[in-house]
Amino acid sequence: MSPTAPYRTLLLDMDGVLAEVSKSYRASILETCHKYGATSITYDVIGDWKAKGGCNNDWKLSLDLINSDPNGQKGLTLEQVTDTFEEFYQGTTDRPGLADTESLIPSKAVLQELRKRANGVGIVTGRPLKDCQKFLKLHGLEDMVDACVCMEDGPPKPDPFPVLECCKRLGIEPSPSVILVGDTPDDIRAAIAAGCKGVGVATPEAAEERKEKGEPFDKTKLCSAMKECGADIILEPGFDKLVEYFPEPN
Repeated sequence: MSPTAPYRTLLLDMDGVLAEVSKSYRASILETCHKYGATSITYDVIGDWKAKGGCNNDWKLSLDLINSDPNGQKGLTLEQVTDTFEEFYQGTTDRPGLADTESLIPSKAVLQELRKRANGVGIVTGRPLKDCQKFLKLHGLEDMVDACVCMEDGPPKPDPFPVLECCKRLGIEPSPSVILVGDTPDDIRAAIAAGCKGVGVATPEAAEERKEKGEPFDKTKLCSAMKECGADIILEPGFDKLVEYFPEPN
């Protein structure tokens, strides 16, 4: 794939792009499903649902997965499932939260160089604002980001709203020079629907699985789905190569 560079404005999804979440958000989905009897749910199943799209809200995805399992407890409300999910993710007085396992995927050096080259950097995420801010603060990224659009702000991806709203907050017109870097088809669809470009990135755990099998990193289900949705390019975890597609700073 050849990108239609140069890119000028950088929008970033958080989970799977900035934050390594296989042991936090993904694990919280799995633990929540299993608690309510949906033991057929595995990481592969979660990945399959993510690849189909329309699964940007992990609370709702957890409920849908429970309902999809014949042995999953029926009649649960979204509030019940959300509370359980948050106990696993945030932790309780007796147990640390899975959020504590999250790490930063790209290097700070890459992010700093992109910050120099881009004419605006925004976060477009399905996370609640408090979780977004917590991660940025924990990893010293607050000064690298000009705007954040989170769960509370409006319709989630694949609706174009989050991308359009982030462009608005950055004071930039949506255009093909604006890219959203994401790890799911929903990210790519949202970017394209907003008149921007979608750039896919493989998640670390999926890329590692391909490597162990001697296959290219972009042969994962999610990468294939992003290509089908019109991703401008698919990058390796950490997106080091993205720097090349932004103009050098003056």
